[in-house]
Amino acid sequence: MFARLSARTSQASFIHHQQHPKGISISHVTIRPVRTKRDKRTFIKFQWKVYQGIPQWVPPLLLDRRKMLDTKKHPFYKHAEMEMFLAEQDGNVVGRIAAIINDNHNREHNENIGFFGFFECFDDQAVANALFDVAATWLRNKGVTAMRGPVSPSVNDEYGMLIEGFEHPPAILMAYNPPYYQKLVETYGFTKAKDLYSYYVTKDKVFTDKLNRVSEIVRNKSGVVFRSLDMKRFDEEVKTIRELYNKGWSRNWGEVPMTEDEFDYVAADLKAIVDPSVVIIAEVRGKPVGFGMSLPDYNMILKDNKRGWLIPALLRILLFKKRIDFVRIVILGVIPEYLNSGIGGVLFYETAVRAVANGYPHGEASWVLEDNVMMNRGAELLMGERWKTYRVYEYVL
Repeated sequence: MFARLSARTSQASFIHHQQHPKGISISHVTIRPVRTKRDKRTFIKFQWKVYQGIPQWVPPLLLDRRKMLDTKKHPFYKHAEMEMFLAEQDGNVVGRIAAIINDNHNREHNENIGFFGFFECFDDQAVANALFDVAATWLRNKGVTAMRGPVSPSVNDEYGMLIEGFEHPPAILMAYNPPYYQKLVETYGFTKAKDLYSYYVTKDKVFTDKLNRVSEIVRNKSGVVFRSLDMKRFDEEVKTIRELYNKGWSRNWGEVPMTEDEFDYVAADLKAIVDPSVVIIAEVRGKPVGFGMSLPDYNMILKDNKRGWLIPALLRILLFKKRIDFVRIVILGVIPEYLNSGIGGVLFYETAVRAVANGYPHGEASWVLEDNVMMNRGAELLMGERWKTYRVYEYVL
């Protein structure tokens, strides 16, 4: 194992020696923290160097990345701390990483861990090791006992590392990375914490007489009714969904209830792109008991927005929005007291029905925890094909 960093994080240099078939190569890697606006621009735009020539990658909007990394304005950082680092070799940026501590996560799960996120690197183990070293040292000095990731920057954003399904482009708000990242993290010493599954669902397989019958039985027995998001009462609807989310998902592995500021911040961002016909609230006798939020996959038309600029992206949305025939089921579930009612499965089916009816014959359900038996079973009942796997790793400090 390569030598660990010292406690100093203002600037650190590393010389790593790697044995190759042709002999010894020496790689000098310098790590420095992001301190200036120029550094942050470099941090953001480094992705373009890594993914050049990878057709599946969808460039993020530069504006979105700046907002996500704005530690002064983004509400996530009211309860979290983050330090960003750049790796340089011979004067060129060759990697980046962020070290993150989420106080709300540690309180919610009674843990004492930190995270790494926004990891990008060329296929160079020495550079990857130097990046993981600096993140581990920063976190260790904060008193945490393990490093988990990639989490960029929270469970409500890009989560996990793609390890299967590289031939498919990422759905909206999902991560994508080169295949060699798995080797870089596992060679360093990270081990699997949890796998996340992504299912492909298509109208050609999902509708069966059996599912129709089961759906009717559950509806009649539970009295559940489904309605679409009411955009005229958007603020009120957001409050309802926030209460359902924080009540229904907080017990899941890795999940953290969102603060009111965080939820409102995300809702404001999504308001412009949401299709209310595929945001569904389940009610029993007028009481909201669950919801499903699906989003049109804007990545289908933004993959050619190569520079990540906002104006070209808006033009592409204006011109080509009707071409989107794919939807991502982002969140779906019911509150704890209705977990065994069958409503969750029917909500899944209702989502498929409404998606097809509104011009989305194909979709992705992502992500689902590998040990979430009920949701995995629901995806399989809809004849979903598991086509991508993401992994969250952990490293003991």
